[in-house]
Amino acid sequence: MTTTDSILDQMKAFGARLGLPKVDVDKLVDLNLKNLDALGRSAKAAGEGAKALAEKQREIVETAFRETSAMVRDFKPPGNPQEIVAKQGEYAKKAFEITMQNTRDVAELTKKTTKEATGILRDRLHESLAELRDSISRGG
Repeated sequence: MTTTDSILDQMKAFGARLGLPKVDVDKLVDLNLKNLDALGRSAKAAGEGAKALAEKQREIVETAFRETSAMVRDFKPPGNPQEIVAKQGEYAKKAFEITMQNTRDVAELTKKTTKEATGILRDRLHESLAELRDSISRGG
């Protein structure tokens, strides 16, 4: 070994003396670039999902405000207490149904976003392990 050998050459020589398997640096760099790409795509999917979720929540709040305003505006209680209670029950039922649907919508959107973002990482992990296994089984 001379002083003009590069650090990479020195590391290769050291690894060869120890009997370590050869490492294809280009493959290693390519593998890591693919991993970074997958992380970027996953982050983008998660960001888009978060944006869609925030938009859905904004839409829910606007709709709730609009519906509540309409109910208050249209509420003209008749003189009979039983009719008033029935009307209030009708409004409560409608509000509950809207809330349940909104909860389902938000849960579905969250599930979709999570599934997409984690799917990208899971797929890349499988690909990465297969690439690593192929690299090792071929001896570098």
